[in-house]
Amino acid sequence: MSKVPQIGFDRFIQIEWVAAALRVCIGSADLDELEGLLDSSGLGPEAKAKTRTKLKAMAMEPRSDLADFIGRGVGHFAIPLSSADVAPFAWGAAIAAYPYFGKVAEFTGRLTAIQGDCSVAEIHRRMSEVYGDRQVTKRATQAVLQTQANWGAIERVEMGKRLVRTAARRLDDPHMVGWLIEAALRYHGRPISLATLQSTAVLYPFVLDQPLAYVISNSDTLELRLEGANQQFAGLRSA
Repeated sequence: MSKVPQIGFDRFIQIEWVAAALRVCIGSADLDELEGLLDSSGLGPEAKAKTRTKLKAMAMEPRSDLADFIGRGVGHFAIPLSSADVAPFAWGAAIAAYPYFGKVAEFTGRLTAIQGDCSVAEIHRRMSEVYGDRQVTKRATQAVLQTQANWGAIERVEMGKRLVRTAARRLDDPHMVGWLIEAALRYHGRPISLATLQSTAVLYPFVLDQPLAYVISNSDTLELRLEGANQQFAGLRSA
């Protein structure tokens, strides 16, 4: 009997909280500012503790195998013009640290790719097929969708029953583009065809507005590989 994957990401995370966590990382704010934001949101003690755990994993205290990756992301995104500018960092950190978040993002990206919208019920059905038809799965999926809406990727319409893609955000900084490519590779756990990298579903809120082969070739952490009939794939550079 196969083991049901762990969920991990089951909290609504506001983009302002991620921005505050980034400020803590670079020393322009202290933990009191972040705690004040969480307190003002009305979270109970347990919810606040779980939210803090997510923010630590995404920014302040990442697990050891993601520490270098998250640290570089902090360097790229730590001085934003607004909380909205933190969204690419939040997205990359979330899909790399929490496969559940990434899976919801991937399904949302796929299902909205053609017409720009999809039903929430269809996302729930797809997630239940992977994680089990459990109430905890439904709650976690709702939390991720609420989070993605807060981060500007989607809008919820028809009493929250449908999702509509917002305009994709263009990223033209090669370091930010490379970091998001790395996030997608860490989520998938395998190389991605260069031909499909620009449209990979898990990065649906963004347009990577750089020559991707050039970005990868000039990265210290990414590499291009030839596989099959001279097909190029993006992969993580071996240590």
